[in-house]
Amino acid sequence: MTRFTPYGEHHVLPVSLQSKVRWARGDARKALDLAPSIRTALGLQSPGNARRLWQGLAELGALDLTVARAVEPHLDALGILDQAREFNPVIFVPERSTWGVFAAEGGDVPLRAERDPEGGWRLTGRKPWCSLAGSLSHALVSAWTSDTGRTLFAVRLDEDGVTVADAPWVSRGLRDVETVTLDFETVHAHDVGPEEWYLTRPGFALGGVGVAAVWWGAATALAQTLHMHLSHRAETADSGTPGAGVDQISLWHLGRCDSVLSAAGAVLDQVAAQADREDDGRGPEWAEVLRVRGIVHDACEMTLTSVLHALGPAPLTGDDDYARRVADLQVYLRQHKPEKDLATVGSHTLDGLPTVWGGR
Repeated sequence: MTRFTPYGEHHVLPVSLQSKVRWARGDARKALDLAPSIRTALGLQSPGNARRLWQGLAELGALDLTVARAVEPHLDALGILDQAREFNPVIFVPERSTWGVFAAEGGDVPLRAERDPEGGWRLTGRKPWCSLAGSLSHALVSAWTSDTGRTLFAVRLDEDGVTVADAPWVSRGLRDVETVTLDFETVHAHDVGPEEWYLTRPGFALGGVGVAAVWWGAATALAQTLHMHLSHRAETADSGTPGAGVDQISLWHLGRCDSVLSAAGAVLDQVAAQADREDDGRGPEWAEVLRVRGIVHDACEMTLTSVLHALGPAPLTGDDDYARRVADLQVYLRQHKPEKDLATVGSHTLDGLPTVWGGR
């Protein structure tokens, strides 16, 4: 079995597609133009394809986070729609359509759905955290269909009644992945599965691993930058100059990056193998996936800190590609809620989630 890594001889993304991803760096619209080709190369989340998909997402993260951040939700949405054909075999996905998944909750005007007398549903309310809503053709959107349950809906984003709330996007990281709040006013939509299906469907938890694979790939690219910098320093050092070469602190930071990313890569490798063994595609439970995401998140945070400390301010002020990679990863990692997720893991360990120390 190939080691889980965004580098080496066994790339999932063809070399020609890697070149196109580099061409699209930092440009979400160009990234979405590549989405059909990336979908063909990686496939969708399904039994037996977890490793290939996550390996490919890690490769995308290592190449460019804007491209990965734009394409990952599109692949997730297509996988969900493919699963939903169990309930609606005539679901239609227009050719060249681009999709997002908007399932965050919050705000004073929650998005609600009511049946349309003419067929389908109508959505009214507000949906926060809608990334690239101005660039996508379609989205899967969660809305309340009862006091206690939500349903997933497919929506055209050019429908009358869909408007962008007036709010600035001033992010220095992922600058082109503009994230906005959408207002819906009796917008026509089609349900995707029954109430609560989206949250309970086989493979729901595994979708979160794809995002972690992107983080991990981006962090490995930063670690590689540090490795290349220190290698150059070692090769060009004047042995007769005191203090020349690579200092112990820099070596410590490089070793730390290698250790934490290797450990996180092994965990991703393990969960990929587990997911691909499961015939029903259900894979690990939600708390187990949160554990994996927490491990990968911490490894990426530590890598980011070590690279920044070891390289100092010079590349942040003089290397555009490096500075953008750092800013992009900082914003992407901040979208994760590690404390809340690990509190959930802790709760589940008290309820019997298997642990390394055994017992309940």
